[in-house]
Amino acid sequence: MDNFYERKNLKNVRKLRELKPDAYNKFIEFSQSVFKDEALSNKIKQLIAIGVAHTTQCPWCIDAHVNRAKELGASDEEIAEAVLVAMEIRAGGAFTHAGIAFGLADEFAQEHKH
Repeated sequence: MDNFYERKNLKNVRKLRELKPDAYNKFIEFSQSVFKDEALSNKIKQLIAIGVAHTTQCPWCIDAHVNRAKELGASDEEIAEAVLVAMEIRAGGAFTHAGIAFGLADEFAQEHKH
């Protein structure tokens, strides 16, 4: 497989449906229920999903949720803000993990004092 992200590879998900139809169908039902208009509108949920998809770096999720968001009237500016939130969260994770890095560096220094 030369490129994992070729659209033709998505058809291979059918194998999961064939092998485990009950679990597959339960996932589809769950997914549909999550995106129903409730406390948050489907549009807002799709924008959240765009941010999450950028964080998990799933091209199929980005494709699906951008298309759904656009169908629901999301503007390019709203999509841009969802992407920026994802960027901040990813960068913020690295930023705050600096505390772990420096904590480990301090532990190393303490353990290797001469």
